[in-house]
Amino acid sequence: MPEKNLRPNSVYISTPINVLVEGYYEQNITIGEVRTHGDFGLGTFNDLDGEMVVLDGVVYQVAADGTVNTVADDILTPFACVTFYQPETFDEINEAAMIPRGQVSPLPYEAFNSLLERLVPSPNMLYAIRIDGRFSHVRTRSVPRQENYRPLVEATKDQVVFDFYDIVGTLSGFYTPPFMPSLNAPGYHLHFISDDRRRGGHLLSCSVETARIGMQHIPLLEVALPVTLDYLTADLSRDTRKDLQKAEQE
Repeated sequence: MPEKNLRPNSVYISTPINVLVEGYYEQNITIGEVRTHGDFGLGTFNDLDGEMVVLDGVVYQVAADGTVNTVADDILTPFACVTFYQPETFDEINEAAMIPRGQVSPLPYEAFNSLLERLVPSPNMLYAIRIDGRFSHVRTRSVPRQENYRPLVEATKDQVVFDFYDIVGTLSGFYTPPFMPSLNAPGYHLHFISDDRRRGGHLLSCSVETARIGMQHIPLLEVALPVTLDYLTADLSRDTRKDLQKAEQE
């Protein structure tokens, strides 16, 4: 009998993110292929057509008109980041536990980010993060369908911003070490979806009332390199960190 595969879980990235930053929005990677590598994560769709949320094995598209749809396996993606989610630790945000002394509920976004930073044991490891909770306010965005080759920092100028109030839902995503900016967005990259699966998007800010934070450290990274003419002939030597930060956080 063959030995059981004891290989640790990995984060799978379908395409280095600097390819997306440079405006290459069409790849030949299917959602079905992505789902063989994970049941949890985020990304986008070919032509930058909305935000991707992968939760409990289901892939959702948050479109620029605000609608949320489940996605078939034959749909294509230019960028996805997933893992098989198996949380190792849980922490609670509530008035009696983790809200800092002197800070009233709800926990504002800056304090929330500081809390997440304190929970990460090492800034040099990958982490999958799932946050289920009630939020007094969540601000997200989605991007309408774009023409290929338009740089991401330009494409996100067309983003549509959504504000949700007194909402229950899930933030899902990753912490990526700062030395990986050509592969994935450094720091925290989170997408939101409501419990009723009708609202969501790329997280811009939030205020947290109560939440449960599940975290999983992941020691392996798997990066696929697309076999398309665009990718094979692209000049990817430019430092895209500033453009990526602006596109992800503004």
